[in-house]
Amino acid sequence: MKKVLAFATCSVLALVIAQPASAQDQNAKEDAAASQSEKAAPSERANGEILVTATKVVTNVQDVPIAITAVTADALEDRQVKTFADLGSIVPNATFQKSGAIYGAGVSVTIRGIGLVDTQFSQEPAVAYYIDDIYYPFVFGSNFDLLDLDHVEVLRGPQGTLFGRNAISGAVNMVSKKASFDDLSAYVDMKVGSRNRLDLRAGVNLPISENLAVNLSMVSKRQQGYMKILDFSCQMHLNGTPELAGTFPYASSKTSFAGGVQQPKSCVMDHAGGEDVRAARATMRWEPASNIELNVSGDYSYANNEGAADKVTDINMQLTAGHLRGLDSRGAPYGDYTGVIVDSGPGVNKNLITLFDHYSVPGTPFRFDQRFLTDSIYSTYETNCDPLPNGYTIPGNGYYNGSIFRGGNCWGRRVPVENWGLNGKLRVGITDEIEALAIVGMRRISTQFGANYDGTPLVDAYIYHEDDMHYWTGELRLTGQHGWVDWTAGLFYYDGKATERGQPQNTAAGTQQFHDVFYYPKAKAGYLNVTLRPYELFGFAEGLSFNGGIRRSTDKKFVDYTAQFDASAPGSTVFTPSSSSTYFQLPIKNTRWDWKLGADYKITDKIMVYGSASTGYRLPGFNTRIFQAGQIEQQYPTALTSYEIGFKADLFDRRLRLNGDAFWMAYSMRNGSFSGREPRYDPSSTALVIKPGLETLIPDGPADTAWEGKFTNCRPYNAATDGAPNGTSVGIECIGRSWNYPVSGGDPIKGFELEATLEPIDYLVANFSVGYTDRGGTLGRPLTFPDWTLNGGVQYKFEVPALTGTLTPRLDWFWTGKIAYSTNYPEFDEPAHSVFNARLTYENDRDEYEVAAGVTNLFDKQYFIQRTIFTRLGLSVDLGQPGEPRSWYLSFSKRF
Repeated sequence: MKKVLAFATCSVLALVIAQPASAQDQNAKEDAAASQSEKAAPSERANGEILVTATKVVTNVQDVPIAITAVTADALEDRQVKTFADLGSIVPNATFQKSGAIYGAGVSVTIRGIGLVDTQFSQEPAVAYYIDDIYYPFVFGSNFDLLDLDHVEVLRGPQGTLFGRNAISGAVNMVSKKASFDDLSAYVDMKVGSRNRLDLRAGVNLPISENLAVNLSMVSKRQQGYMKILDFSCQMHLNGTPELAGTFPYASSKTSFAGGVQQPKSCVMDHAGGEDVRAARATMRWEPASNIELNVSGDYSYANNEGAADKVTDINMQLTAGHLRGLDSRGAPYGDYTGVIVDSGPGVNKNLITLFDHYSVPGTPFRFDQRFLTDSIYSTYETNCDPLPNGYTIPGNGYYNGSIFRGGNCWGRRVPVENWGLNGKLRVGITDEIEALAIVGMRRISTQFGANYDGTPLVDAYIYHEDDMHYWTGELRLTGQHGWVDWTAGLFYYDGKATERGQPQNTAAGTQQFHDVFYYPKAKAGYLNVTLRPYELFGFAEGLSFNGGIRRSTDKKFVDYTAQFDASAPGSTVFTPSSSSTYFQLPIKNTRWDWKLGADYKITDKIMVYGSASTGYRLPGFNTRIFQAGQIEQQYPTALTSYEIGFKADLFDRRLRLNGDAFWMAYSMRNGSFSGREPRYDPSSTALVIKPGLETLIPDGPADTAWEGKFTNCRPYNAATDGAPNGTSVGIECIGRSWNYPVSGGDPIKGFELEATLEPIDYLVANFSVGYTDRGGTLGRPLTFPDWTLNGGVQYKFEVPALTGTLTPRLDWFWTGKIAYSTNYPEFDEPAHSVFNARLTYENDRDEYEVAAGVTNLFDKQYFIQRTIFTRLGLSVDLGQPGEPRSWYLSFSKRF
């Protein structure tokens, strides 16, 4: 596969280099023909101009010496990209993944192997988001609806001088449509489809006068999720194994087999993975003079989506159910099960045993075992609700001890997110060559969500969050275009506040935590970017340009953190915090310079080559999800330098567009993370007393690094070799945690990207892209990102006079390479997979309406878009989020 792609890439490069030699004398004729073609049918040419603002100056995407994918709203619709989370499928070396249920509402974006999974405010993204030049600082709440979008720009590689803050692997710039002064128009779009899908969109553009216009739009989307939530007891009876249900109650009378009522035919009680969204947007554009333009917009959205469609893929049944297992090839207790079942012993969690045994019947123990693994990746018994009320007591259970501060966590299976913002942009032409732009915006987002993640109707661990953030950002920008030099200088300011209130319940560990995090980020920066053209000044080196930039950034984060562990006496109604509770204030400050140097050369008007070196950074974060005191730890900042060469070419009268690049990124510093286990302390004690158990503490750390043996880990207690328990390191109980350590240097990240669009004849369009990223192996196998990403599509527009319009069938293919999720256990890799989408569109030119039918995941491929391997951290289960199964839709669009 790699040899074929490498050969194809070399062939393409050879074609690009050869093209000017064979056609240099024909440039004028080609340009004239292309210009004539554009005038004749600009909307029919696949490789038309897309104007982007990635360099802070409106420029044709083919003239920007940056690895950038720019896609229009129409192209996104054709390729069935319906949300921000779908965008990664068409961008090489990028993944956009909807966050798992335990992370709430968000999209994890990774570009060139660097990204972020956690949505909480303690973590910093690697990709900067901008919506109409307004900075969006968090992963949380980032599953944007593509409402009234003109186009989207995805910039790959560090963008330290252009976008600055947390743009170490790239930036996403979404550009909305402006109100038009001369277009009185409206539109209505409707979609119906699988799982009761109903989407409605409408908008109107109102020219008020020759220099004032307003645009109004709205969207309503609703679709039932593709993950079925089953009533566990109902399903056990329906399966013919009622003894496996123990005494666990039915969820409702509709799914009950009790009392001689009519037996239910289905045990489905709810769904996960669906959406329910309402949004509206209003914009005003005013141009009182030819050199002054003001754009003001406001938007509001409310989403009450179902939680993410998480699926338990494996259970550590020694921990959860006392099913003893042997050692694996690495000597860890994750081998085959022996068939022996016990109530206690090495690696067996007493709290989980007593919790589930609470529903046992004589002769059939009720255990957290394989009975909770359904036979479909699209079903689960997870209810995201603790069925036991607060104050409940289970004898011998270290969590349910009768305290009113424990149990009863049930916050529903929806994730409400309220999101609204205002922004304004004032453009003033100071002279014919110099322009000023002032940008100001504010936004507020709030949500609450609760999630369990063990795949059972009981609770191993429960995450609850109430998150709120608001911020405002401002930017003052001056641009100049003087023929021989283009320049952009600016000042940037950002000020925000975020609040996170959490109530993590850890039944297995016997802890109940209440935490409050107040997060106050501020940032300011000044930047200058310059492009020089020596030919315009000195009359030589026509087509050669030099570009460079510099940015000075100062970032501050003040964190006020409280994590109180419940140490209230059993049955108590008065809260008593444990002495192991954590209180700290953490000021984080980072000041740095970023720079970029580059050059590009236009071999012809249609072919450009370029090269650049640039830097980028990501701010340090800290771990907010802790199991006990002492696990709060600040992470280390990440910084790197990137080197990139590339080309952009429009060939054969713009019937073939090829854009390609190769990159090499070297870290100067990054945060390393080592996952292991440490002694568990007794949270109910007034002193930090290590809990007795059946494990032994050993030194550990990342192999072949300076940190090898610097951290700790635990293995099963062996009396023959460990001796008697000593209460400190031998014969203890352990709990999972992570350690952070600084890494300088190490393996670079390298790879390439190639994008192509081909229109061999009128109306036949094919597109293709490939990306390859090699992240090295200094810290073990790279995780959560594929080495290879490919996608392609083809469509043909048929003229059908009898229908007074056109028919356009389209087929798209998306291929994702193998993804590793555990450094040492390849069996948890997600295999490479392909997904196909199909669409047929009818356009009526006379009456200006469109009807389309589409299918996503045409061949109903089953795969996981992401996985989380918890069992190798000594926890109970592994999770995966399956991709959406085959779905269909019908749409109708009308323009007025």
